[in-house]
Amino acid sequence: MYKSTGMPEFYQEAKRKQLPIIDVREIDEFEAGHVPNAKNYPLSTLADNFSELDPEQEYYLICQAGGRSARAAEFLSEQGYDVTNVLGGTSAWPGEME
Repeated sequence: MYKSTGMPEFYQEAKRKQLPIIDVREIDEFEAGHVPNAKNYPLSTLADNFSELDPEQEYYLICQAGGRSARAAEFLSEQGYDVTNVLGGTSAWPGEME
């Protein structure tokens, strides 16, 4: 089971401290603009690459609107990871993108 958080809460938390953020959009989407400090692990390759993630670390998962990150959160939580899906995704991010 994974947790979810709304964009207003996530944004305030991300402004206070550097969060471990995983952006599950495709590489071209990520390169076009992403939440500061996010790392890119596309959903399409996540099953092959998730073992690179620290199983002791909590992660916040984000995509464009929240659908892909919800699927990634479900998958990673089934693998034993502590993950939170960010509702609204990058389309709801009120700050500057990198």
